[in-house]
Amino acid sequence: MERIESLEQYNEQIGGDSLTVIKFDTNWCPDCKNLDRFIGGIMEKNQDKQFFAMDAEKFQEIAESNEVRGIPSLLVFKNGEKIAHLHSKFAKTPTQVSEYLESIGK
Repeated sequence: MERIESLEQYNEQIGGDSLTVIKFDTNWCPDCKNLDRFIGGIMEKNQDKQFFAMDAEKFQEIAESNEVRGIPSLLVFKNGEKIAHLHSKFAKTPTQVSEYLESIGK
């Protein structure tokens, strides 16, 4: 999963008319590492969406403006707008993440 490393890259990725999923995480978060173990298979089943990761501490202002209160959080954007948000307490199992992404549609 490609990591977003700048504000410009973030704005470019969320601005498109396709669904963009951004995983907000940190390098010290155990739940983030757990999510990383199974997210690959979920990404394969959701090829209609683009997936990116973003460090919630490095981009604290963006995380706060998107109401990221826990990590990992999965946010979905379309046309520059946040359309869905899976909070960290609901992003612990493959089933939770898969059902969330399926509920968003295309």
